[in-house]
Amino acid sequence: MPSHRELDERSLALHRIVVGKLRQDEALMEKVQGILDHWYLVASPRTHGYLSEWRQVAAQGVEACIATAIEDSERGAAMRQASPLACLLSHQERFAFFKNWSSLHASR
Repeated sequence: MPSHRELDERSLALHRIVVGKLRQDEALMEKVQGILDHWYLVASPRTHGYLSEWRQVAAQGVEACIATAIEDSERGAAMRQASPLACLLSHQERFAFFKNWSSLHASR
């Protein structure tokens, strides 16, 4: 079972891929807002603090989202746990990432 540190590293690596996609197509920010709106309705109230913070970040624009997504800090790790940006990857992109990550880190 992966440690918390390994899970945080994996999440950061995933978000670096998402950042590349977001830089290529800033119109994806509209999808981010829709994801946040939906999650706010269906997610546990315990996550609302993170969702509210993501709303504030998203309101600041693409660069603020990118900075938060790849922030290498305790706050960054916490924000990635409730990140709408991960939903910007297709199922195929996400599957390829996890398959590649698993093969590269299998010996840990």
